[in-house]
Formats: sequence, C-alpha cells, structure tokens
Amino acid sequence: MRQRHKPWANNFLKENTHLIIPDVLKNKGKWQELFGNDNPIHLEIGTGKGQFIAGMAEQYPDVNFIGIELAKSIIVMAGSKVKKTGCNNVRLLHVNAAVLTDLFAENEISTIYLNFSDPWPKKRHAKRRLTFHTFLEQYQHILHPDGEIVLKTDNQGFFEYSLVNFSQFGLELKEVNLDLHSAEDPENVMTEYEEKFSAKGQPIYRCRAVFT
Repeated sequence: MRQRHKPWANNFLKENTHLIIPDVLKNKGKWQELFGNDNPIHLEIGTGKGQFIAGMAEQYPDVNFIGIELAKSIIVMAGSKVKKTGCNNVRLLHVNAAVLTDLFAENEISTIYLNFSDPWPKKRHAKRRLTFHTFLEQYQHILHPDGEIVLKTDNQGFFEYSLVNFSQFGLELKEVNLDLHSAEDPENVMTEYEEKFSAKGQPIYRCRAVFT
C-alpha cells in the first residue's frame, strides 16, 4: 500500500536525530554506548506506525529497542508515537534492513521481532521474505548465542513457510502458537495490524525460534 506523503516528515527527522539516528553505520558494535547502558538490545524489523515498539519500551524499561523502517512517512509516525511515551530506550533507523551485518556487530542483538512482515506470496519473490535463508544467516550473525527470533503474522502461508525454513536452517522452535489470542497473554503487545486482524476474528500466529 502506498503511503501518503507527510509534509512534516523532513523537519521531524532533522529535529529528532536523538531518536531517529541519521548516521547509522558508525554505531555498529557501539549501540549500547549510544543508549548509555549495557541493557540488552531488541530489534524490530519493520516498525510500522510504532505501536509495538512504543508499547514494548514502556513495558520493558530495562531493554533497549531499535526499530528499522524504510518508509519515511511511516517512521516519522513511529517516532511521534515513541516521543509521546517519554521513553528514552528506543532508537529508530530509517534504512533498508537488507544488510543487517552493516548495522550491527556479531552477537550485538538479543531478540529480533518480525511483526506482520510482507509475506511476498509469489514464489519468484521468496528471497525478499524476512525468513528466507539469506536473512536467517544475518540474524544468526548479529544475534547473541542465547538470542531468539519472535515472529507474528496473520498469514498462514507465510507462517508455515517460515516454520519450514527455520527448521531446515537448524533453528529450534521454542513456541508455535496457531491462535495467539485464544488465551490472554498479558505480556503480548499488539501491533496496529494485529489489532485490526484480531478484531475481525483472524487468528494470529506466533513462533519463537533460537539458533542451536
């Protein structure tokens, strides 16, 4: 879906370089220094409008959160939402997540969140899926040995594809949930898409996987 232009986006980016980091490459291996603490770093790839990362930052003040979003019109909305929380444990990156190893050092990330990622349903687009093996290789490099990948989606086909890829790549599945909202999970922070789809009765799928 094409996003509407936000006339205020450029000014927001210029005025909030403490939140939406402009020079991302220089922080590789130094993200904890930027946060000013040694708390674990959790990474969300594709922040959307920021409801998830803002909610997680409030719920877990002792965790540092980094969100990646390519669309300028969306990342400024996420930044605005984070600012309203008053939380200082979030940084956003307006970059393409294609080469994560340029952004993060080995073992620098503790958890990776893949929330309602584009399923790219056509077979010829498989390499664009965030659970394609080339992405898994990067996740393995930047994740701490005890780190995990947490995936949520409403797309059954993408979920099944991801489970197969995880298993073939040698990851261990710690959780496979075919209907996340069938039982209340007080720790679950919903994304905008999650609220929308679950309100329509669409099951939400979640899995947690670790490299072995």
